[in-house]
Amino acid sequence: MRSATCIRVTGRRSSMVRSEMRVAAFISGRGSNMLALADACAVSDFPAEIALVLSNVVDAPGLGLAAERGIATEAVPHRPFAGDREAHERAIDAALERHAIDLVCLAGYMRLLTPWFVERWRNRIINIHPSLLPAFKGLDTHERVLEAGALWHGCTVHFVRVAMDEGPIIAQAIVPVAADDTAESLGTRVLVQEHRLYPHALALVASGAATVEGERVVLRGHPLPEPAINPPEGAR
Repeated sequence: MRSATCIRVTGRRSSMVRSEMRVAAFISGRGSNMLALADACAVSDFPAEIALVLSNVVDAPGLGLAAERGIATEAVPHRPFAGDREAHERAIDAALERHAIDLVCLAGYMRLLTPWFVERWRNRIINIHPSLLPAFKGLDTHERVLEAGALWHGCTVHFVRVAMDEGPIIAQAIVPVAADDTAESLGTRVLVQEHRLYPHALALVASGAATVEGERVVLRGHPLPEPAINPPEGAR
């Protein structure tokens, strides 16, 4: 591991003992999904707490926003590691160990994780992606949904695997596509659902209601939602 000078640590929560799952949110920018998670975790009966916000960008705005909420933050910039991704992630792993982290939530973290890190934290990393996986993996999902003429879009929270945007699916939110949607308008509506879905999925994992069996997530005690049709029946 490189020198500790590569790591910046700011404010911490109080040292009181808590029974909730300790979560680290990884960000590279403002981290709007991180803020949604932090707001949810601030509710007294939520089964997890954001114990750390970590970024590969020293001046990521989300670090300051997290510190304002009393959440511990660390910056572990990747550039000092000169392209050695595993060495960078070993420094991150050390930070997670210091904070006794149980689960990682990727919340706008703009780096692909190495196989070493993904396997070390197997079934302990979750991610949110702006599409209904396994459709539309990768970037520019809103544009691609419109180009394909799809009538439904949405977002997915899943456990992370080595391949990009793959892994057991925990929860999804669907968003109908309007005839006059642009990538911007559609993306805005999807983001609203991301901020609802990610805390819900985290609660399922932290409470033990969602568990991985093989390469599927098993949900216990949750009824099915009503089916939906787009355009709705009766539209002429």
